[in-house]
Amino acid sequence: MREFDLVVVGGGPGGYVAAIRASQLGMRVAVVEREHLGGICLNWGCIPTKALLRTAEIQHILSDLDAYGFSARDIRFDLEKVVARSRRVSDRLARGIRQLLKKNSVEHIEGSARLSAPGRVAVEGLDSGVTEELQASHVILATGARPKGLPGIESDGERIWTYREAMVPDALPGSLLVIGSGAIGIEFASFYRDLGVEVTVVETLARILPAEDEEISALALKSFRRRGIEFHLGATLTRLERRGEGLVAGLELADGEILEADYERAILAVGIQGNVEGIGLEGTGVVVSGGHIEVDQWLETGEPGVYAIGDVAGPPWLAHKASHEGTLCVEHLAGVEGLRPLAREAIPACTYSRPQIASLGLTEAAAAERGIETRVGRFPFLANGKALAQGESEGLVKTIFAAETGELLGAHLFGAEVTELIHGYAIARSLETTEVQLMETVFPHPTLSEAMHESVLDAYGRAIHF
Repeated sequence: MREFDLVVVGGGPGGYVAAIRASQLGMRVAVVEREHLGGICLNWGCIPTKALLRTAEIQHILSDLDAYGFSARDIRFDLEKVVARSRRVSDRLARGIRQLLKKNSVEHIEGSARLSAPGRVAVEGLDSGVTEELQASHVILATGARPKGLPGIESDGERIWTYREAMVPDALPGSLLVIGSGAIGIEFASFYRDLGVEVTVVETLARILPAEDEEISALALKSFRRRGIEFHLGATLTRLERRGEGLVAGLELADGEILEADYERAILAVGIQGNVEGIGLEGTGVVVSGGHIEVDQWLETGEPGVYAIGDVAGPPWLAHKASHEGTLCVEHLAGVEGLRPLAREAIPACTYSRPQIASLGLTEAAAAERGIETRVGRFPFLANGKALAQGESEGLVKTIFAAETGELLGAHLFGAEVTELIHGYAIARSLETTEVQLMETVFPHPTLSEAMHESVLDAYGRAIHF
């Protein structure tokens, strides 16, 4: 029986980061992964979808070359090459993680793991089928999550897709139904629409991107509708069945009207559930609630020596949240001093559609619900020189401050490259910056980031350029 200080079950963005940090702190570490290092994020999520969305962005620019003074004929794309490029990007990064583990002396074990006894993990080898017992003082569960289905509506991998099938189509469908308007659904709707597919989004709630600020959500909806994406909000999908070479969907609309429509393909994007099955939780103190493992502020479960991080430990389901939790968990169990629990409201959220959406902290409505008096600033990209020069004038930066203290409560951005801007507000919140420091900061010109500065100024009646 091999002995380790820490065994990490799962090699995704939470698991491999936790393992490397633990090794840096002097621990003997093993990572058990049954599929691909990098997890869903690197192989079937964050990274390959961004490669696809980059293609869609280029397609959009090429479709409007005249606006930039260019002309060209017979511009086409090769879907097979588009998909192949996204897979190459993921494969390259997966190989990089393997090298990082080796560099940091982390043992990589390929197999399926489960808790077998206190302080023990049983690993069934992928090829051999032989089960090996590992002994560990600590075990981190980083098993991730998988897509949810709907009652009576499950993915078949052929006509009803999850994100996996949606990333590797062998042909573009003529029409596509996207079920769910969270970040995943909206990103795929944006991608396929830019490539010429007729896209319809159905959402049970009254607005798209329901986790975002209502004002930003409304702006995004208008933008996507202008691009030709159809939305049915407050609607219920009552059935989805095969018909001919495609699908027929039954929809109950918000006004009670029953609609039947045909689509070639559909994407299920209604959320995820944690991978809590088959990992030996039975008979332990680990508590599973709502499909996810319950943890405390240091990622400890109810079972001594067992921790959970990332998607399996609940929302927000974000790779950067998982990585941070991995580091925090390991440093806590190693006794590192001065640690602060993860502040959920300081975690940025990003949607990489066109235009992009990014946010952190409280929405305006959430602040009002807490009875906080606020000062709210706004600045449109239409008044930003860099946005105009880039031909990307659609957008808004919205900042929310506590009126009494000047605390930055939230930031909500819509527009080109805002996922590259939101970290500025994340740093500001981490440093407990007030409006004074933000207003005194010198922002470079011309940049999109100037819209952030002007939004802060606007909250206090000091905007210069709007």
